[in-house]
Amino acid sequence: MSPEAIFRTHLVFGYVAWLLCFAAYIWPRLRSMDHVEAHRAIATLHSFRFFGLVFILPGYVGPHLPTGFASFAAYWDFVTGILAMLALLAVRIRPLFWLSVVAFNVVGIIDLVVDYAQAVSIDLPSIAGELGAAYVIPVIYVPVLMITHVTAFYLLFRQLRVARLVAGGASA
Repeated sequence: MSPEAIFRTHLVFGYVAWLLCFAAYIWPRLRSMDHVEAHRAIATLHSFRFFGLVFILPGYVGPHLPTGFASFAAYWDFVTGILAMLALLAVRIRPLFWLSVVAFNVVGIIDLVVDYAQAVSIDLPSIAGELGAAYVIPVIYVPVLMITHVTAFYLLFRQLRVARLVAGGASA
């Protein structure tokens, strides 16, 4: 099997495995939690995104990993992690908490979407070996990050919809 096929297989199965895990264990728990607690759980996972800085750590990734891809992924991951930590620290100051939740999810999903677009443009699967030890990030860690960003937005929009319905019912 070619390196490209292995990378693509790993990526697909990373999503499949996380979706199965998410559906069986994580989503039922998040759905039953208070909104703040659900977003805190998601923020806790994303607070580890400081680890993305390994994309620019010499010797950890190969020397031929395109700098534009590596730098963007590293710094946007880092910022997402900081914003997630801010959300965790601001949980008692609800306006700041919600602002931080929205911010880390917006920045984080932009990071992942741009990373995917750049990965396609540089044909990352053909140079997947250049990821070095960071190979596990896109195939194991990124799928759960994307799934939880989508979940966070779903929960946020559901919360807004319920609030509008309640507000509409109260004014009637």
